[in-house]
Amino acid sequence: MKKVIVSITCIFSILLVLLNINKITTNITHALYHPSSNKVTQETNYYQNQSYNFVKNTTDFTPLGKQDLLDIIYTAINNGSKSFTFYCPKVYQTCISDINEFSNDANLLTHLNNFVHPYNSFTSIKTTISDSGEINFTIKYLYTKEEIATLNQEIKKLLPTLLAQADKLNENETDKFTIEYNKIKVIHDYIINNTKYDLDNNKELKSYNAYGALINHIATCNGYTDLMALFLTEMGYENFKVATTNGTSENSKGHVWNAVKVNDEWLHLDLTWDDPVSSDNKDYLYHKYFLINTEELFLADSNITSEEHNFDPAIYSELKSS
Repeated sequence: MKKVIVSITCIFSILLVLLNINKITTNITHALYHPSSNKVTQETNYYQNQSYNFVKNTTDFTPLGKQDLLDIIYTAINNGSKSFTFYCPKVYQTCISDINEFSNDANLLTHLNNFVHPYNSFTSIKTTISDSGEINFTIKYLYTKEEIATLNQEIKKLLPTLLAQADKLNENETDKFTIEYNKIKVIHDYIINNTKYDLDNNKELKSYNAYGALINHIATCNGYTDLMALFLTEMGYENFKVATTNGTSENSKGHVWNAVKVNDEWLHLDLTWDDPVSSDNKDYLYHKYFLINTEELFLADSNITSEEHNFDPAIYSELKSS
């Protein structure tokens, strides 16, 4: 029976639904200058000492522009901070309005979330501002300590066996890319072979995160992507998540997938689309969206109407077309 692939509308909106970003309600007439002496302390073991074109870690918490604000927020969540306070200086006259803008831009904060370790990804940020220009973020994170402990235990148990399979594939291999390809492939295939796509967005089974994918064997695109990111990080690969630029057209429903750096090249990796929902209810395993560059990604999408891989190159510029 000829298989018919059903177009997947991934439930990327889960993070946007969870992002209960509080509006700033305090009326500010003029922010006083307060030099910030804050230092972000590492509150979890999942800090990533990586900076990207879009955002970077910072040690300067006196913002002078929008990029400084993004870097401060990124640094706070990258360290797993539950709360963080800094001040708007008087010389940065639009600081309050810029923070207000960011606080109400769930899409922007979701993109920002994609550059931190999955365990440091947040579900909500509450923003408050005092009359003196003191800015406080209260951050709620996605994963519980219990979920993290269970996931880490399972990944550490599985990884040696999976990498042993890759070693067999690479036994007589000398090409560097092929060796890395096979290592990542065994993880990709394991996740797909042991996970069903959740058409019902079952929050009770946590299909929106890695716990649903690895423990309950059910996932939306968020679950596939987070689990792949956990394996990639454990294996030592630089990686981040990529999200659709939401709302660009009716064909852009929202989606998230992985980017990974292999032999100094950033490549796309989409497990959700390599694990299609089919009309005959059979399981299929593809490698159509496996370790491909941006030109190959758009070529793979050329015969479909979905625009779920329509990402913003200004945010994910590591993946820009050549």
